[in-house]
Amino acid sequence: MPLNQARLRFLPTLPISALFRPTFLSIAAGFALAAAASATPLTSILKAELTRNFSALAKTDPAPYFMAYAVTEQETDSISTTMGAVLSQGHSRGRGVDTTIRVGDYRFDNYHPYKGNSGNFTVFTQLSLDDDANQIQRTLWLETDRVYRAASRRLLQLRTDQQLLAEQGEQAADFSHEKPESASSLPERYKLDTLGWTAKLRAWSEEFNKYPQILISGLNLTGRREIRTLVDTGGTSVEHGNNLYRFEVSASALAPDGMDLSTFAAAEASEPSRLPDDATLQTMVKKVATQLVALIKAPPAEPAVCPAILSGRASAVFFHEIFGHRVEGHRQKDVAEGQTFTKMLNEPVLPTFLSVVFDPTLKQIEGVDLNGYYDYDDEGVKARPVKVVEQGILKTFLLSRSPVGTFEHSNGHGRRQPGHEIVSRQSNLLVQSSNQVSDAELRKQLIAEIKRQNKPYGLYFDEVSSGYTTTRRQGLQAFTVVPIVVYKVYPDGRPDELIRGVDIVGTPLASFRKILATSNRLEVFNGYCGAESGTVPVSAVSPAILVSEIEIEKKKNPQQLPPLLPRPPFETPTAE
Repeated sequence: MPLNQARLRFLPTLPISALFRPTFLSIAAGFALAAAASATPLTSILKAELTRNFSALAKTDPAPYFMAYAVTEQETDSISTTMGAVLSQGHSRGRGVDTTIRVGDYRFDNYHPYKGNSGNFTVFTQLSLDDDANQIQRTLWLETDRVYRAASRRLLQLRTDQQLLAEQGEQAADFSHEKPESASSLPERYKLDTLGWTAKLRAWSEEFNKYPQILISGLNLTGRREIRTLVDTGGTSVEHGNNLYRFEVSASALAPDGMDLSTFAAAEASEPSRLPDDATLQTMVKKVATQLVALIKAPPAEPAVCPAILSGRASAVFFHEIFGHRVEGHRQKDVAEGQTFTKMLNEPVLPTFLSVVFDPTLKQIEGVDLNGYYDYDDEGVKARPVKVVEQGILKTFLLSRSPVGTFEHSNGHGRRQPGHEIVSRQSNLLVQSSNQVSDAELRKQLIAEIKRQNKPYGLYFDEVSSGYTTTRRQGLQAFTVVPIVVYKVYPDGRPDELIRGVDIVGTPLASFRKILATSNRLEVFNGYCGAESGTVPVSAVSPAILVSEIEIEKKKNPQQLPPLLPRPPFETPTAE
């Protein structure tokens, strides 16, 4: 994915072990938090080597003023089935380290952005799982040497390059002073009933054998236990982790005109007992199958501009893409970015009845566990709720330890995927509204708006799969949201009509002005967002929204032919 696009996906991330060797995809399963009595042996090894290396490099020129070691460990169990057969089962565990070295000083260092590039020094490097001090020390020694050489070269180049740039206004510092944190809280282990879940997934996946139109289908369950350990020369020493169970069902097919079609559903939980019961999960499987068959029969969409309702989940992705990425702090100080909101602090950016909060401390809402929850960000800063928009007025940005304008300190949103450099990223986005009506009333208002505009129909966006946005100056300041279940809503009382092949497109500032009202019911979209610092888990929570106008375009159609060979006859497995 190009770095000028940020993308929200409803898909799993790779487990840590995939950074070292090929393995299966991780989806999620979990374990619950339990406080650790004291720091682990790993922390002691990291601290000792950090002190030794920092002291040795103090004699170099340029000398580092800050260093950090960040270790991420993941343990993953995964089950994958299709059409009554098991595709894979696996268990993986991996641990690696990211090394940060900053040379120069807090105001100007090797991470200083130059023409949109802020440098990339870290490489996620494998570490011993059994706390072998010799292996860990040797790896840290070599990585520290490599990163220091790259950091010092870049600083020297930056100092030269600055002299060639046009005069710039007052620039924010490159790094902030933050209060050191000390904490140790490790995830409790839960044993995944692999045999039991394998039997259930195998049986449930047989549902797709009833639908010959469906070409590919699958059920997956993945459990992930993750521990992050950070020590730095500022005095921070933090061990924390999280756990996630994820059940996912997906299916794909071809429409008669060769268009790719797909549907899916998923459920996440922080512990096994919070997953939906078996009957609910089976219902999810059947819904995905029947929805896809209905999409095959549905007519393709035509480009249109009309009033619409976005369901809470669709609205959640809408806000994540068109708003959330544009308030990430690093984009405000990068001259290569579009900087949509940089000069709009304390000015209206949304309707006055809307507020937006990012709250990584929120574990669940409306009974649903949230992907974007964490105790500390990846710079060891304590997580906290941040009200970015209050009654339509922009109040602040999402901040890492890279200061922005008058904001000199982090608000706990420095995040990354292992192997990437940290930038400010989203966590749990919550849309709050003071103009709420029932779902039924929102639909009445949609019908009234269709009639007022004399449009033949409006739209209802029920389910979405993803979205992406372009934020940099060399691209269009635009966004795309990718729905999978969309209905035409007719003002004359005809039943809603399912259509296929729709993408929502638009530009951010124009789109915000068209929000008229919201429902009084929140919905959650859990996903994974990919951008400059890799893929991180996020959540977006929103009520349904009514917009006076939305633009849709036709989805790309590769016009694929169906399989040339006849489908193999299905044989019911015989009991042994």
